[in-house]
Amino acid sequence: MNILQKNSNGCPYLILAPMEGVGDQCFRKAMASIGGFNEAVRDFLRVPSNAHVQSLAIRYQANEITPIPLAAQIMGSDIQLMGDMAREMAIRGAPRIDLNCGCPSNTVTGRGAGSSLLKDPDHLYKVAHAMVNAVEIPVTAKLRSGFDDISLFKENLLAAQESGIRYLTLHPRTKVEGYGPPARWDLIAEAKSLLKIPVVGNGDILTVDDALNMLKITQCDALMIGRGSIINPFIFHQIQAHFDGKHYERSWNGLQSYFNAYLDEMPPEMSEKTKVGKLKQLMNFLFKIDPVLLEQRPAILRFANHNVEAFLDEALPLLKAHFE
Repeated sequence: MNILQKNSNGCPYLILAPMEGVGDQCFRKAMASIGGFNEAVRDFLRVPSNAHVQSLAIRYQANEITPIPLAAQIMGSDIQLMGDMAREMAIRGAPRIDLNCGCPSNTVTGRGAGSSLLKDPDHLYKVAHAMVNAVEIPVTAKLRSGFDDISLFKENLLAAQESGIRYLTLHPRTKVEGYGPPARWDLIAEAKSLLKIPVVGNGDILTVDDALNMLKITQCDALMIGRGSIINPFIFHQIQAHFDGKHYERSWNGLQSYFNAYLDEMPPEMSEKTKVGKLKQLMNFLFKIDPVLLEQRPAILRFANHNVEAFLDEALPLLKAHFE
């Protein structure tokens, strides 16, 4: 059974990407308040070599954004522990479990996890296979195109497929490239032609046109959007509206709900300074939605008052002017 079903009007399955840092629970709750996507993926849970999986697993809450499904993503290199962790995720109600083979952080890759798995297709296979064997729910994987280069690109794709995963998501940049150069959509097309399992396209989807172009160029089975959804939280609705033959109007009321949900999830014990820092991180992306806002962004990011209300009084009127 294909678990990446298009809707009745041909809109592909839309997934909110896992993102370290900005893509936390506050962000997922805020995005869920707007909706438009079929599924989200939690930012990764790292499984170190000394992990106590039961203790670590409680950080995953399957019902966090109900009724939208929230997949679990785990990252590590210990074969036994990754299988054990997958089992714990399933017990906690995960609809699927994703293996992170893409995180470029040096802290992570120095321990053999994340995109380091792309250095050794055989070990990638063993980790993914252990996860597949541990659970009955779908196991998937998110890969970059390589570590230093793409010399093992095909080997990694085939190793992932051989492991028994249901589908893979490809972010077509290497670990070394980070987020700098344009994503190589031609590699997604190559993966699609090579593999028998479905391929989800990810990377540089910032507009509806980008989404349509990726689908046309790569023939991928579904779309995963990360940074594009931080810049424009309404992007999923806009993509759906295109396939439905309708127009979706972004609204200030919708963005207000987004901010309210974001603020509500901030822990009460979090300092005002930290809260303002998180909001600046969010605004750093949101102010890219329009050239006028982009010019105003530096002033917002330099705002020195560590009071949430004062910061929002400065930033929100600028956003409101754009949406009204």
